[in-house]
Order: sequence, then C-alpha cells, then structure tokens
Amino acid sequence: MYKKVKETHVFISVFCCSLARVSTKWVDRTLQRKKLQEVLIQLNAVKVTLQHSEQQLSTPPMDIEDCCCLSALECYRANLHVQFNTTERHHRQLSRSLKNHLTKSGLCDSQKANSSCQDCASHPKENATEFFNRLQSLIQKGIDRLSMI
Repeated sequence: MYKKVKETHVFISVFCCSLARVSTKWVDRTLQRKKLQEVLIQLNAVKVTLQHSEQQLSTPPMDIEDCCCLSALECYRANLHVQFNTTERHHRQLSRSLKNHLTKSGLCDSQKANSSCQDCASHPKENATEFFNRLQSLIQKGIDRLSMI
C-alpha cells in the first residue's frame, strides 16, 4: 500500500512539474507575441513620419535566416538610431523595443550571434519605405510563428 501511495505522489509531482513548464512556456510565448504586436504599432507610428525620407539605409534581406535574425534586428535598430532623430518619442520607444529581450526572443529562435552573418554595412542600401517594409515583415513573421505554437 505504501509503495502505491509513493508512486502516485511521484506521478503527481512529475505531472505538475511538466504542466508548470508547459504553462511557463505558453506565458513566455504570449508575452513575446504581445511585445511584437506593440513593436508593430510603434513601427507603424514611426513609418508614417519617415517613409517619404530620401535616406538610403543598409537593409537586411526579406528572407533572413533565423541564425542571422539577431544581427539583422541590430542592423535595423542601429540604422534607426543613426539615421533618424531618436529623440522623438515614437522613435525612442521603437528603438528601446527593438533591443528588448522579449522582442529578441520572440523573433529569433537562436539567441547566439553568428559570425557568418552579413555585417550591417554590407547590406544593400534601400529607401526608407523598403527599410520599414522589411522590418515590418520580420516582426510580422515573428508574430505569425508565435501564434502557431
């Protein structure tokens, strides 16, 4: 009898721990998705004010691989910081959000820098409209990926 009770307690403990891990992962994914949705709203606010800019910006390609996601994200953030006035409220919010850990983990499965990724300055220069469209696409892909999980 004692052995059966002990096995039952072990089973319940293992089950509860597994449930807690699944629950925590679900919460993490939900927070990441909400952060990316917030970033998308911030991006749209900035995009409206800057999309007609004549600036040419180093722009990562549309089909960025996950292993280079972090370097692409940093390239977008660095361009925003250097090329545009980040003292404006919406620009500051977007810049902060792009370096937020929830944004990074929501967009990129791989959280390690990859030395084989293209340097930001070596990406082709595109106009501001294309720059913002590609950043928007990257963020939307992250939202879509998190929504499927």
